[in-house]
Parts: sequence; structure tokens; C-alpha cells
Amino acid sequence: MSEQTGVNEVTGLTALAEELLERARGGSSGRAARTVHGGRLLRQTLLALTAGSELAEHDSPAEATVQVLTGRIRLSEGESSREVGAGDLVAIPPRRHAVSALQDSTFLLTIRHDAPDTPKDDHR
Repeated sequence: MSEQTGVNEVTGLTALAEELLERARGGSSGRAARTVHGGRLLRQTLLALTAGSELAEHDSPAEATVQVLTGRIRLSEGESSREVGAGDLVAIPPRRHAVSALQDSTFLLTIRHDAPDTPKDDHR
């Protein structure tokens, strides 16, 4: 699987999610991840977390979403949290947050990046 997915390249997320979940189950951290698309402006990473494991509190990227493929996760931000299950898509809050797995889960994280060294249009 390449870092840069071509226009006509198809990525089988279901099979990859199962593979990552098996790796997460066999590892001490209870998690595994793989970038499935790493473009100039967009990155998509498939993550697997076993029940009870988490991604500790961290800063939020500028703009991002999580789409849960399997299982159920909790997205916590400060004093509030929400549960997200298979088939759900949610925007990541623009503040520090954490993710914990309520069940063995896989989810697709999509992050928009600012274009590196993009020249500003100067219409004089």
C-alpha cells in the first residue's frame, strides 16, 4: 500500500481494517495505524484500537473528520464526550481531545493540511 494513492488506485479498507485490528490485538499498545492516502492537502489514516485502548489527549489539526468503520469509540474533549459507532462520521473538535475504544474498533481519520509553500496570489 503506497503513501500516495493514485487517482485510479483502489484501497480495500475492509481488509486493511481487519489486518490492522489483528496487529493491534497482538501489540502491547492495543493500536495500529496505516496512512492510506498522503497527499499535499489531504491525509487519510486508518486506525485500529482494541477495546479499552486510547489515543491520549492531543491537539486538534486545523480540520479533520473521523469515520468509524467497525466498533464504537468515545471522542472526549474537556468535560464533554460523545460516542461514535460503525457507520458514523464526525468532525473532530478544534481543541484538545482524546479517543478511546469502547469495543475493538477501526476508523478512518481524514485531515486537511494547508498547502506547503503555496504562493499567495498577487493580483496587482
